[in-house]
Amino acid sequence: MTDEVNPKAFPLADAQLSTKIMNLLQQALNYNQLRKGANEATKTLNRGLAEFIVMAADAQPIEIILHLPLLCEDKNVPYVFVRSKQTLGRACGVSRPIVACSVTVNEGSQLKSQIQSIQQEIERLLV
Repeated sequence: MTDEVNPKAFPLADAQLSTKIMNLLQQALNYNQLRKGANEATKTLNRGLAEFIVMAADAQPIEIILHLPLLCEDKNVPYVFVRSKQTLGRACGVSRPIVACSVTVNEGSQLKSQIQSIQQEIERLLV
């Protein structure tokens, strides 16, 4: 079931952080704060709307999403890889695999504190 995790997929969330991220993605979906797919994620970054970016480490070929970390670093947005695009798709509420998604900014959001705590955990991975 687990495809090879690409060594370029850094930072990779561990199981515990992945679970937290997946839960947050499901909530973000309900609050309309989720954009699915590499193109949508790219747009949220370019427009300055992204809180953080989640990418699948088993994307084939990984190059299809490797522009995102560069863009994230440019825009100072935290990003993280999770192991499976299938799991990522499910967390985003679709049955298809998803290689990248973006949690978007919403000022009055009830998810603010959860988003911040995940941003901090992602930043710890980068150290």
